[in-house]
Amino acid sequence: MSWRSTARRRLREWREVAAQGRAGRQRFRAQQREWRRTGRTPEDVGPPPSGFTLVPWLLMGMGSFSNLFQGETPNPVIAGLGLFTFNSLYIYVVFRAFVKEKREAASTRLALVLMGLVTCGLAIAYGGSWLYFFPLLGLAVGAVMRGPMLGRVGIPLTVVAGVVSAYRSGWDAINVAYGTLLSTMVTAAILSLTDAVRELRAAREELARRAVEEERLRFSRDLHDLLGHTLSVIVVKSEAARRIAERDLDAALGQIADIESVGRQALTEIREAVTGYREGSMATELERAHSALGAAGVEPVLHRSGPPLGPQAETLLAWVVREAVTNVVRHSTATRCEITVSGAPERVRLTVADNGTGAQDLDSRVSGGTGLTGLRERLAAAGGSLTAGPGPRHGFTVTAELPVEAPKSPDGPTPAPTERCA
Repeated sequence: MSWRSTARRRLREWREVAAQGRAGRQRFRAQQREWRRTGRTPEDVGPPPSGFTLVPWLLMGMGSFSNLFQGETPNPVIAGLGLFTFNSLYIYVVFRAFVKEKREAASTRLALVLMGLVTCGLAIAYGGSWLYFFPLLGLAVGAVMRGPMLGRVGIPLTVVAGVVSAYRSGWDAINVAYGTLLSTMVTAAILSLTDAVRELRAAREELARRAVEEERLRFSRDLHDLLGHTLSVIVVKSEAARRIAERDLDAALGQIADIESVGRQALTEIREAVTGYREGSMATELERAHSALGAAGVEPVLHRSGPPLGPQAETLLAWVVREAVTNVVRHSTATRCEITVSGAPERVRLTVADNGTGAQDLDSRVSGGTGLTGLRERLAAAGGSLTAGPGPRHGFTVTAELPVEAPKSPDGPTPAPTERCA
């Protein structure tokens, strides 16, 4: 294969990579427009890292290119080929470094070895500004060799850079060796931390999704257990009434009466089940909050003190706990959530505080009429209050207060809010 065909193939590959980068930037801009339109603040506010973040560092080789262009470098053909080879290998390696399968492939490791040989050859042959290809090589090594292999490769590379630089430039070797070590270790640390953050965010979202699915599964299982037998009895008695209606009307009417009785009993049981699900006690809601936060990777801290709560106060505050904890799981990036219930002779106070994104997710937590805004109206009708906003130490805090003997609403019992959360 001639060098022309090889160059054309490389040019096509680079054009494909550039097209993928442009498509990724376009998708990111479209996401930004959607976030501005909906008022959402995403956790991941930047496009995924790619080789484009490391390509600008090739400007460190501009001194060598300037020397070559001005004719100050002996054997310019060999030097030009070496410069072209190094730049090609560098671009090839850094664009593969952000895909785990390609990063660990043998071809990427082989390209790093070739980069090392070319760097040593150019540094030994020309010295001067050509020595600064060692920090560039360190960037490529740090992008590819993350984990236990980093020290085994980074330290020998630093030693080689120092020895070659000492041979060509004397005391300037300290700067070259330090730059090589720093570029290798810092690049690896930053990219490893970026990968870890993205994996943790993905794990948090998956845990929150599973917690919601498990709750839905539990409720559907309860309804199945409640209605399965009842509906089976209704079907059987309906078939019996249809079969005997023509020859024994009294027996058929008896079966129909039984169907009516079973249906009324089923309605009663459904109302009790739904009431228990929607208006659970504070102790039950705190247990559910502890379970949901733990499943979402948030450390739950619960404190409760004071006298027992009245029925209306317990119902309303239990709903505040459920709403606030749901918002922590769905909207925040918190790692800790503290729930405090403190009772006093006149009023009871509930505080739900997390260490998440605070004011950045204020709109997503309190917007709409079915979340905290709806609860604020219901607590106000019961003589209490609810405040929500950024906490004193970042994070987000929800505070609810109610009289110990809450007055009843003039319109009757306080209706439970809908299942949809902010």
